[in-house]
Amino acid sequence: MSNRRFMGVGILLVAALELVPRGIFSVPLGRYWLAAYGISLTFTLVLWVGNVALWRGLLRRWPQAPATARRLWWLAAGAIGYTLLVTLGLGAGLAGVEGYHLRLPDGLRETGLNLVSTLIVLLVYESRHLFQQWQENQRRAEQLARASTQAQLDALAQQLDPHFLFNSLNTLAALIEPRNEPAQHYVEGLADVYRYVLLARERPTVPLAEELAFVQTYLALQKVRFRDNVQVSYDLPTPLPARHVAPLSVQLLVENALKHNEASRARPLHLRLVAAGEALRVENTWQPRPAGLAPGTGTGLANVRRRYALLGAAQPVEVTQAGGIFAVTLPLLPA
Repeated sequence: MSNRRFMGVGILLVAALELVPRGIFSVPLGRYWLAAYGISLTFTLVLWVGNVALWRGLLRRWPQAPATARRLWWLAAGAIGYTLLVTLGLGAGLAGVEGYHLRLPDGLRETGLNLVSTLIVLLVYESRHLFQQWQENQRRAEQLARASTQAQLDALAQQLDPHFLFNSLNTLAALIEPRNEPAQHYVEGLADVYRYVLLARERPTVPLAEELAFVQTYLALQKVRFRDNVQVSYDLPTPLPARHVAPLSVQLLVENALKHNEASRARPLHLRLVAAGEALRVENTWQPRPAGLAPGTGTGLANVRRRYALLGAAQPVEVTQAGGIFAVTLPLLPA
């Protein structure tokens, strides 16, 4: 049932039910019944619309599940105050209609009766919201599981077994002469990269500190290839916030920057990683590779956006390009 239809039917029904505890059956059927129903309908309409507006406003203010208790306490206080004011104020305004009058003791009783129906209505709205939220969480969890499974199948179809590569790298490191330290460090860094991939691919999120340590190792390997053609800077607080990110998401942004931009001695590529507030931003100078090379398809960024949406990020992944800078901002996830 749509919300508008639910509200229309609900107001008519509650207005009728409100007459029962007020003794409508103790008076003969006649014009008094019509007047009483009109008064009850007026009260129900004003109370329903106002309290539901209050509920929606508090829901926009505190939409997250951890804030539910705070929102409900404010809702209870606001509903009591609003119902009291409407009962006394509207009761005074309707004085004289078919002998209707409202003294203070009667007003407190009327407020109590109105609060009962208000509580039931708000309970219905809150229950519907929680059920819809539960359905959305179930759908998101199923989509995330399917996306994770598909990613693993794609990795198996397109790559060698990471365990084989990892073990082979360790064997290669043992075969390199001890005096060749650069080669030793490079192979050890490559092994660290594959170790992280093996550990992170089964997890929905990883600590920010782990992801950034992995990215630094990945960039150290790339620096061997690009040398000073790639210049990296970090603007990270110490200590790093206890937040999580989607595994390999930061590395993918760095990889995209290296893949799709020119990095030469004449035009070095500048990369900058900035953690501020509840977000991590990856910036690079915007200098696309010369024509003739395959352009980016945007699939990587689309997948990152989808993963963060499925993980329930408070803010969407933001992509900007201005002033010669391409930047992607990832929302940090709760631990």
